[in-house]
Parts: sequence; structure tokens; C-alpha cells
Amino acid sequence: MLPVARTSKSRKGMRRAHQALTGVASSRCPGCGQSRLPHRMCSNCGYVNRSLSLELEETTAKK
Repeated sequence: MLPVARTSKSRKGMRRAHQALTGVASSRCPGCGQSRLPHRMCSNCGYVNRSLSLELEETTAKK
């Protein structure tokens, strides 16, 4: 079945108004100041929260 009338740019835009992408949330690491995902370990210094910090090992790149 074909549409009766063409959908205008305005109506199409209003229908798609809620489909916009949002940016990724990030926060500053209190340990080193680098940006990181909230509620995640810092990939630079291993900071998780005040009472817990993880030791990070250096990884070598595969060729």
C-alpha cells in the first residue's frame, strides 16, 4: 500500500527528534586526572575507589 501524501521535512524531523545520539559520559580520575568511564577502573593508574587500587601490568603489543 502506498502513502496517500508525501511526508514533509518538518513532520519527518519531529518524528525523529528523540533519536539523537548522546555522548559517552566520562569523569576525571582523582588519582591521575585522566578521563575515565564512571564506576570503572582507571586504565592509566588503576584507581577504583578510595579504599581500593589495582596493580596494572604492562602489556606488549602483538605483531
